[in-house]
Amino acid sequence: MKRILKPISGNGSLVFKQNTKITQLGKSGRVQEAIQIFESISNKNTVSWNSMISVYAKNGKINDARRLFDEMPRRNLVSWNTMISGYSHNGQVHEAAALFDEMPQRDDFSWTLMLTCYIRNGKLDKAKYLFDMLPDKQDPVCWNALIAGYAKSQRIEEARRLFDRMPVKNLVSWNSMLAAYTQNELMDLGLKFFLQMETKDVVSWNLMVHGFVQVGDLESASLFFNRIPNPNVVSWVTLLSGYAKNGKIEEAKRTFEEMPEKNIISWNAMIAGYMQNSQINDALKIFKEMPERNSASWTAVINGYVQNGKLEEARELLEKMPSGNATAQTSMISGYVQKMRINEARQIFDQLGSRDSVCWNTMIGGYVQCGKMSEAIKLFEQMPRKNLVTWNTLIAGFAQSGQMDMAIDIFEDMKEKNLVSWNSIISGFTQNGLFSSALQYFVLMGKEGRKPDHSTFACGLIACANLAALPVGKQIQNLVFKSGYAEDLYVTNALISMYSKCGRISKAERVFRDTDTVDIISWNSLISGYALNGYGKEAIKIFEEMEVKGLCPDQVTFVGVLSACSHAGLIDHGIKLFELMTETYSIDPVEEHYACMVDLLGRAGKLKEAYKFISKMPVRANAGTWGALLGACRMHRNADLGKIAAEKLFEYEPHKTSNYVLMSNIHAEAGRWNEVERVRMLMKERRVEKQPGCSWIEVKNRIHPFFSDDSSETRTTDICEALTLLTLHARSTDFVPDIELFQLDHG
Repeated sequence: MKRILKPISGNGSLVFKQNTKITQLGKSGRVQEAIQIFESISNKNTVSWNSMISVYAKNGKINDARRLFDEMPRRNLVSWNTMISGYSHNGQVHEAAALFDEMPQRDDFSWTLMLTCYIRNGKLDKAKYLFDMLPDKQDPVCWNALIAGYAKSQRIEEARRLFDRMPVKNLVSWNSMLAAYTQNELMDLGLKFFLQMETKDVVSWNLMVHGFVQVGDLESASLFFNRIPNPNVVSWVTLLSGYAKNGKIEEAKRTFEEMPEKNIISWNAMIAGYMQNSQINDALKIFKEMPERNSASWTAVINGYVQNGKLEEARELLEKMPSGNATAQTSMISGYVQKMRINEARQIFDQLGSRDSVCWNTMIGGYVQCGKMSEAIKLFEQMPRKNLVTWNTLIAGFAQSGQMDMAIDIFEDMKEKNLVSWNSIISGFTQNGLFSSALQYFVLMGKEGRKPDHSTFACGLIACANLAALPVGKQIQNLVFKSGYAEDLYVTNALISMYSKCGRISKAERVFRDTDTVDIISWNSLISGYALNGYGKEAIKIFEEMEVKGLCPDQVTFVGVLSACSHAGLIDHGIKLFELMTETYSIDPVEEHYACMVDLLGRAGKLKEAYKFISKMPVRANAGTWGALLGACRMHRNADLGKIAAEKLFEYEPHKTSNYVLMSNIHAEAGRWNEVERVRMLMKERRVEKQPGCSWIEVKNRIHPFFSDDSSETRTTDICEALTLLTLHARSTDFVPDIELFQLDHG
């Protein structure tokens, strides 16, 4: 008997059309119109509910999608899969996993959705665990997805092991593994793998062309392109973009003209190429000649204007754009942020109907860049879906503004942390002088199983340098060698600084000499190290060696070498170096250089010359300059000039206790007790509180601080008596440092 298909009833046909319309409106972001149609359907079927759930989810309204899912009178497998897909699309992995666990039944698509959700959000270990639980491992789809996930996370060896284990490989599998090599710039392995492939398609060839473009080998990219049996539009656009991005605009233009057929992507690529090479008129010509334009075309021109600093032209074009585009508007926001025009950036931001995470992060980052942390945190609290970039931006912002308490709160509130999060908080501590905290978090990072990188190691070494914590610094150096960062110049420079500040200057020079390639920072660190440890002549020798090797010193170099002259009493040499800096190297002196010269003259007892030097300075003397003169006045007991220096210094640092104490001691040594009392009264008037003295000692790799007014320390009396005995012993012992003995002892 033949089955007779019944025609769809009029009502059923209408519901079908309405469901289709809901999906179409959702794709174009017209959510409110989709809602109106959904609510007008009197006889909703399961497809109606699933369509509306999908619209909500794909337009960022995941809570509305879940509410609708919970209200559904009857759910089918598609309903569950649609909701999991929605959570995945919005980055809500935990919610997707919870729903997956609740599913009454699953099909292959359910497993693939959840696996893809984990992979898309970087949860590869969970993806692998789920993959191992797969009831059917014959389908290559899940294998291919996991290989792609490993490739994206640069876990190439794991991707290859998975590929080799596949029971059934298709061409997508081979291309997924090839992409793992080419997208991670492993072109030697990629080429070897490509040659082993029994079957290749245009995707395989395009991956090789793209890989060579990525590593800048345009010659090989062109050779492979010419060997493609049937190049498609992607092949042409890949080569064209490669030429454009590498500044070979004529080759890009020739490739564009030779294309047998041009799609809108090729036109856009040509516009982007011209804009990237600052050929704005040519880009506009292409834009006007285009047979059709899409939002990417407008965005390419707007972004080009922004990159070339033409914000007014970019804004004018943005306002002419037929429909709003979040990427173009975000580019405009970014341009305003770079020029510190934060109010105009916010105006564009507020006009956006739909904002993605990049848009939110750009605006928050703009407030951080402008130091407006209160506005940044307000926007952060309004952001519907925060990602790691958002959290890390705030940590860095609060650290830069010196609000480390807030930075710590943000860090502790994070559910997930990556390497950038740890580096942001640790570098924040070092930037704000909280070196003990930096080391504590460095250790905590290791306990939580996070591997440090060159930035983490450098921050740890900087903290050790400022705490003079040599044993801890040596342990970090051992970790550096084990982790493969021994050749990193950033880490090497931190090591030189650490050994210098810990008094191991010969060890610092050994690190310097063992480094194959050093930069100006390396030389400056070594010169400053010798200066810091009182070896002025040695610092000058390093400076002269630097000149012989053809390296141009910078401002920091001269601060170090002038400081060395000051500590060694090399007045004439210091004056010559100051003249060399200004006349030969055309470096304009800054406050630090003037302070070094004042310190140099002052230490040598030439106080009047130092004061005249300050008077003739082309820039206004700062606290460092007057502080150097005041210190010299104390050393040579010149109360009259010291009083002048102190009065100037009080203007800059009215609440710094040490300045008042120093001036008081100068008057006391001169027997001017009325002046001593006047300084004390001045401190009371200005409410200057004497800060407790602080010192620390390292015992078993732990830093133990001691404060002079710490009543909680039960053995304060014993400690003070021991310190008094040690002081008396030191004073009764003639000690003259000997550099040869020092180098022999610490070499």
